[in-house]
Amino acid sequence: MAKAEDIDVTPDEPYRRAAARIVRVRTKELFDHAEGVLDTSDIERVHDMRVASRRLRAVLEIFAPCFPQSEFKGVLKDVKQLADALGERRDPDVHIDALKTFSKALTAANKHGVARLVEDLEERQARGNEVLAAELERAEQRGLHGRLLALADAADDEEAAALEEEAA
Repeated sequence: MAKAEDIDVTPDEPYRRAAARIVRVRTKELFDHAEGVLDTSDIERVHDMRVASRRLRAVLEIFAPCFPQSEFKGVLKDVKQLADALGERRDPDVHIDALKTFSKALTAANKHGVARLVEDLEERQARGNEVLAAELERAEQRGLHGRLLALADAADDEEAAALEEEAA
């Protein structure tokens, strides 16, 4: 599993500035995992992207007050939908892997039933992959990556304006 990048935040760092930095890092992590995510032969790719989506969602929710609400709500909704699609694809991956491992310990007479379950799960995995492909396309069409970065920019802009006002 891909490790999340450590992000140092100091106690004196303004909340909005920290929000902007952290959202940028978590956004980069999410989209860095997108390459090859539809490849069902490497189930760790979808796992890593799913974990990154959950981290990003948590950060967005924690820092919600830092962002313009009109843009924030739509971005959060899109991140949730992507996370849901990743979960729909990931769940059968886990079950297939577990059943294949379990099947190794079975007698030949019992392997057929497990093989049939694996086939059913592979069909579910394929449907999950179609859902994920559609959601990835939707995220690209809606400019999710850019909209996430724009939220971070908005938080930075608000912080800069607050500091200027404070200095005046």
